Amino acid sequence: MTVRDKVVAVTGAGAGMGQSTAELFAERGASVVVVDLDEDAAANTAEGIEADGGEAIAVRADVSDAEDVEAFVERTVDEFGRIDVLHNNAGIPQESTPVEDVTEETWDAIQDVNLKSAFLGAKYAVPHMREQGGGVILNTASTAGIRPRTGLSAYCASKGGMITLTKQLAYELAGDGVRVNAICPVATDTNMLPEFASGELTVEDMAETIPLGRLAEPDDIAQAAAFLASDDADMITGTALEVDGGRDI
Repeated sequence: MTVRDKVVAVTGAGAGMGQSTAELFAERGASVVVVDLDEDAAANTAEGIEADGGEAIAVRADVSDAEDVEAFVERTVDEFGRIDVLHNNAGIPQESTPVEDVTEETWDAIQDVNLKSAFLGAKYAVPHMREQGGGVILNTASTAGIRPRTGLSAYCASKGGMITLTKQLAYELAGDGVRVNAICPVATDTNMLPEFASGELTVEDMAETIPLGRLAEPDDIAQAAAFLASDDADMITGTALEVDGGRDI
């Protein structure tokens, strides 16, 4: 299983799952573009990769903004000559909130960052992938897009949309040699996780719902991404891979 010599752009790679994924891709020989809204976090990830002997550059981008997404895709191609893998990983959480208390601003922000970003990524990366003869798009969805949770109406909608978008793009782009898959993590031990909690839903409660008995770790998601991006997954497209410890059974 290898991604050696591939050019990979990972959004939300300044921390958490995105950081672990960027580091694993680099460890396995890929050139990595570390994309994050937090410029310092992106730089720290890229510097860590380079310190370990890998190749990476950091790019600040707001993935909900078309100009920023186009710019990081073009920077990737300008720097490395191609874009083999685009991992639309950036996302924001939703605190558990009754639907009647969700503001329109919260709804729009979650859809923009969690779903529109993947549309924009595909919009600007696909022409390059088509020209170079193929590529891979990975979208970070969630188990919440498969089994909805109380109080997460905006978040579940965004992740359900991500799964459906993934399947549509896989169908639409198969003839161009572009594979598109989603990864559906269960609750993952990152700094973002507590933001999903409320007085009635704790991180401990989340862990207890997972049959394997633990939260996912960022590296669990990174390993899934590295497999789906590799040539070993050459016949896999349009799937939503549940990295969930059995939560969706």
